[in-house]
Amino acid sequence: MNEKNEHQRLFTRRALILGGAQGVLLTSLIGRMYYLQILSNEHYRLLSDKNRIYSRLIAPSRGQIVDRVGVLLATNQSSYRAVIIQEQVEDLSKTLVGLRKILDLSSEKIDHVLEEIKRKPRFIPVTVKDFLTWEEVAKVQLKLPDFPGVIVEEGQERFYPHALATCHTVGYVASVSEEDLDEDPLLELPGFRIGKNGIEKVFDQQLQGRAGVQQVEVTARRRIVRTLSTHESISGVDVQVSMDLQLQETVMTILSQYKAAAAAVLEVNTGEVLACASYPGFNANSFVQGISKNDWTQLIQDPYKAFNNKVIAGQYSPGSTFKMIVALAALEAKVINSTTQFFCGGHTQLGNHRFHCWKKEGHGSINLSVAIPQSCDIFFFEIARLLGIDLIAAMARRFGLGEKSGIELTGEKSGLVPNRSWKSMVMGKSWNLGETFNASIGQGYVLSTILQLAMMTARLCNGGKSVYPRLVKSDTVAEFEDMDLNQDHLQLVLEGMNRTINDPIGVAYSARITEPGFEMAGKTGTTQVKSITRRERELDLHKDPNRPWEVRDHALFVGFAPVVSPRFAVATIVEHGESGRRVATPLGRDILLATQHRMSKL
Repeated sequence: MNEKNEHQRLFTRRALILGGAQGVLLTSLIGRMYYLQILSNEHYRLLSDKNRIYSRLIAPSRGQIVDRVGVLLATNQSSYRAVIIQEQVEDLSKTLVGLRKILDLSSEKIDHVLEEIKRKPRFIPVTVKDFLTWEEVAKVQLKLPDFPGVIVEEGQERFYPHALATCHTVGYVASVSEEDLDEDPLLELPGFRIGKNGIEKVFDQQLQGRAGVQQVEVTARRRIVRTLSTHESISGVDVQVSMDLQLQETVMTILSQYKAAAAAVLEVNTGEVLACASYPGFNANSFVQGISKNDWTQLIQDPYKAFNNKVIAGQYSPGSTFKMIVALAALEAKVINSTTQFFCGGHTQLGNHRFHCWKKEGHGSINLSVAIPQSCDIFFFEIARLLGIDLIAAMARRFGLGEKSGIELTGEKSGLVPNRSWKSMVMGKSWNLGETFNASIGQGYVLSTILQLAMMTARLCNGGKSVYPRLVKSDTVAEFEDMDLNQDHLQLVLEGMNRTINDPIGVAYSARITEPGFEMAGKTGTTQVKSITRRERELDLHKDPNRPWEVRDHALFVGFAPVVSPRFAVATIVEHGESGRRVATPLGRDILLATQHRMSKL
């Protein structure tokens, strides 16, 4: 009996100990649950929402680009694309094989899709094909049950209604490359494109707009259950350019008479670019959809450089269009005046080298009022002898040569205005007088762009205001500094340009504008691209019409109109056009006449 009671007491004690332990554990569990569910509810709810709620960006609509009167130059169109979300795909290889058959995808495209899939997170869509036709959309939609993870999305496609005429100024957009990627998640979106050239690139941030955000509820595998909230994207800002599309297309048509040519038209008081044409052009829309390697190779190897904007990136010897700068430098330095005369016998000797005038028999004794319209080289050689390269260079820089203009375009070149210090620094050699002779007629080391020559001409005819070209319209009126030039000297030079065109003694008299009130003034230029030997000069072989195109002289012209109260300045070049007088000047005339007629209607 005692043994039985002892056993009972032992069992009861153990039960109490076990029960106490269980009670402690239960109390701890209840306390932990209270802590997690009540005290820490907010913290863990937020963590849960982060896993449950997924935010995705909504691409903004890209801003449009319009001309000075509001005509669309770059706009957006609806388009469709097929995308693939890797985490939802059951068999990636099988899916891509199936899509390849119905979308006619190349091996190159498939490889690109696979690279994108490897690079991006599994839940981010990857574009399989952009710009689907209605037939392709229908085929994919029909097969969607067989292709889990494939979606047809509606997006926007950039479109250039006048691509060939505006390709170099408006530019184009293209897919985001590896080099373009930064911390901006917008760049990762399927089908997103950024500006790669021209206005599209310079104003890319403004045109892009701001992305919207959509919050969606997703499963653990990030499949969308429902949309929780949407903050709409903000469209990009429209950009208005000063260029007039109708005039731009007219200028391109005028230039198309030749293999390679360019022209720029400026408003001389505001600097507004009315036309900026480089021929031939290219179809900017081909870059939007992704240009093929073959087409790209053909474009960059084009012998007439269709991809290059010759107005701002072509660097040419300005030839005789530079003579106004030399004349003005001499007048301002007081080494000549309006009556100073030099004798031209067709050539002048410097050491053992003979420098020739374009006119073999020479011009005789002439002053500046004849030297400019007759474009006498010897007269300017003599000026150069008195003036020196440094004073010529200083005047050229005052007119905007030798440095970028700052126009709102990519790829602008600065040209070159040489002087003594430049040659010493770059070549380690001293300057010689023969090089000054060459520079005085716009040859030798001197290089300029067509835009610079148009700006130079605008500054000459607007009374010496340091106008700069601008391509984007602005509500503010730009104030340009006075260049502090002697107005009498400026008028002597302008009268020389007037006589070049409108006086029978002028070399370009046959190309004048006869319509009253629209008369123009200007200066021709012909520049060598290949040195002429003495034998070629003596036999006139350098004028052989059967010479290869690429070794023929360039033809240039600068001018302004109307002669009274000038408003418009033009500079034009015909690459390897041989004669500024016979080729470039008629082009300039047609462009200035078209400009005056067009702008008088606006």
